Amino acid sequence: MVVTDLFLGEIATELLKQLLAISKKASLCKSSAESLMAGINELIPMIQEIKLSGVELPSNRQFQLDHLSRTLHEGLELSKKVLKSNRWNVYKNLQLARKMEKMEKKIYMFINGPLQVHLLADVHHMRFETTERFDKLEWSAKKLEESIGNLKIGVGGGGGGGGGWIEEAVKRLEEEEMKWEGSFGNNFYSGLGIEEGKRKVKEMVIERENLNVVGICGIGGSGKTTLANEICIDDQVRCHFENRILFLTVSQSPNVENLKAKIWGFITGNDGMGGMGYDLVPKWNLQFEWRIGAPMLIVLDDVWSLPVLEQLVFKVAGCKTLVVSRFKFQKVCNATYNVELLRREEAISLFCHSAFGKTSIPPAADSNLVKQIVDECKGLPLALKVIGASLRDQPEMYWESARKRLSRGEPICESHESKLLDRMAISTQFLSKNVRECFLDLGSFPEDKKIPLDVLINMWVEIHDIDPEEAFAILVELSDKNLLTLVKDARAGDLYSSYYEICIMQHDVLRDLAIHLSSCGDINERKRLLMPRREAQLPKEWERNADRPFNAQIVSIHTGEMKEMDWFRMDFPKAEVLILNFSANDFFLPPFIDDMPKLRALVMINYSTTNATIGNFSIFSSLANLRSLWLEKVSIVRLSESTVPLKKLRKISLILCKINKSLDESVIDLSHIFPSLSELTIDHCEDLIQLPSSICRIHSLQSLSITNCHNLEKLPPNLGNLKSLQILRLYACPTLKMLPPCVCDLIWLKFLDISQCVNLKGLPEWIGKLSRLEKIDMRECSLVKLPNSVASLESLRKVICEEDVSWLWKEMKKVNLDVQVAEKCYSLDWLDDY
Repeated sequence: MVVTDLFLGEIATELLKQLLAISKKASLCKSSAESLMAGINELIPMIQEIKLSGVELPSNRQFQLDHLSRTLHEGLELSKKVLKSNRWNVYKNLQLARKMEKMEKKIYMFINGPLQVHLLADVHHMRFETTERFDKLEWSAKKLEESIGNLKIGVGGGGGGGGGWIEEAVKRLEEEEMKWEGSFGNNFYSGLGIEEGKRKVKEMVIERENLNVVGICGIGGSGKTTLANEICIDDQVRCHFENRILFLTVSQSPNVENLKAKIWGFITGNDGMGGMGYDLVPKWNLQFEWRIGAPMLIVLDDVWSLPVLEQLVFKVAGCKTLVVSRFKFQKVCNATYNVELLRREEAISLFCHSAFGKTSIPPAADSNLVKQIVDECKGLPLALKVIGASLRDQPEMYWESARKRLSRGEPICESHESKLLDRMAISTQFLSKNVRECFLDLGSFPEDKKIPLDVLINMWVEIHDIDPEEAFAILVELSDKNLLTLVKDARAGDLYSSYYEICIMQHDVLRDLAIHLSSCGDINERKRLLMPRREAQLPKEWERNADRPFNAQIVSIHTGEMKEMDWFRMDFPKAEVLILNFSANDFFLPPFIDDMPKLRALVMINYSTTNATIGNFSIFSSLANLRSLWLEKVSIVRLSESTVPLKKLRKISLILCKINKSLDESVIDLSHIFPSLSELTIDHCEDLIQLPSSICRIHSLQSLSITNCHNLEKLPPNLGNLKSLQILRLYACPTLKMLPPCVCDLIWLKFLDISQCVNLKGLPEWIGKLSRLEKIDMRECSLVKLPNSVASLESLRKVICEEDVSWLWKEMKKVNLDVQVAEKCYSLDWLDDY
């Protein structure tokens, strides 16, 4: 090529060196020389690209580049004259300065004129060639389909020897189509559920000047990068930033110095310096105030690490940074938009585009089957595209098999596993070992169900040897990385939050990922033995391998009604957690609980509309190491004095249970059966009328929560014997009319919750004796006065109450007391779970 012959790249480099010397020697030419250097810097990448491309240029372009090369030669000669000029010869230097200015204008005329036209022509050529190639690809696919139909050769690699090459050819064609869609098909995807997100991000980027760093956050495959690209090509955004937009992909293993140099060059206008820009980046921390002219936008896509991000954010007035990541970087980002998943209609349209090449369900397709598979994708764009492409041109029987496998959390084919699950698994590779294990534990719970906070915390405390505070911190970390969602109500977030205030939800694709990663290897050696969905009986695979011990630490079962004969013997020598999810009126506890000598946590959750009667309850006598027990929507069997004490049991939670007088002190002494109990929770138990006084003999009890028990009339008169009690919750017990005076003897009490006890008339007269009481929650209580002794509550720091009661507390003028007026919050969301 002509450009190669003239060695434009070498000329430009030598000219740059000369100009650096000129800018120091001839002060009058400095501004023109520096401007000329900037122009050459912009030309260097273009010249290098042309030299290395190997593409023969049209004659008109060669002529223009010849002219440019002559201009550069003239510039080189001019720079030499300036270098030789005596610095005191002002007249000559002025003449040279004028020539330098003319040279600068020539170069900039080329950059802003012919070069722009060249770029536009290249874009049109590329679009035409891409369309032409894809048309050929489509034609080839159709011809291949016709050949397959004519030859009647199967593509499944069965008994016929000729099917393999056809399968590979179809696979290659599908991969090419997926690549084309990813690169050029965004116009279709951008109309699906992206406009609202685009509007919100544009508002943060353009209208809110106080936001210097804005985030786009979402789980893998949710369309974060697509949204960021739409922002970058939006006319309003480009106009606002005057086309000064830099898009960089950071990735998991970034070259931070290279990225910093590119950003610094972009900010200072020296973005063509390439590798030479490293030395120009300041070595100090780049979080300083600096002003630029026109506003600019820097997009950092695929960010994985907070330390990396902190190095790439430049605190420059007028410069905004848009961070695209699976994680929430709240320390750096002033505001974050969480990408929303597709609505059902949008999901169907995207799925049909991948599966049928259409935007709606074809008449020949099974509409119900298509919708069921779409529903399994839960609105995740990546899942819809990958699964749709995997099912394209497959027979209906294959589709039905895929639906069943998806419902069990299994990959439907190799491409589904590699393109979707393996890509999603990247999110877990950067987790610490403990956090990753906790993520995998989430596959133990049914899909589309809220996981109570206490269930998860209790489980992690027992099997991962961590304390509750660390377990909660792991939950927050997983939430920040978009691997789960923390669902809170208005009461959540305080030190004494309880399970009904915070619960966990997880996207089904993430749950499938956890199950997929937990289901590798020999079934008898897996750390987690899981049933992904409800089945009428235990998996046949379990029965086939029951002749050997199962070494699982967590066992999760999901069935309907189970009788004694429905179980088979299994040996679990290492099991520490057993989760029984079921939907039944009668449920017989599995006999193999006898073969779980290390069992620490037992969770039983009934998803039926009525309480289940539990059979084989006597098996609890064999659970010598049990520490945590969660029973939900079951009928409690009446215990007897002959029941073997569970000496290690620390926590009991009875949720939506029928008590059936099983706690009656005339029948059983609870302090004998549960001598080490530290936490007791009874919630939504409608037949609980009176709390048995034998509870007050459990001297180890630290937390007592009686909540949403609408028929509870009174507390035992010896409640004050619970000398270790720190938390007393009596939330939403509307029939309760008074607190016994002995409450004032709870010397270690730190938190008292009497909210929504609407008939409670007042606080005990000597409540001031509770010297360690830190917080009182008394919202929606009809108290008209406070006892005088409240002034003696020396540790009290926070009171939550109604507005008409708040003034009673404020009149005390107690130092460091935060009186918070409760906001009205009415929600029946909890009914969705029952």
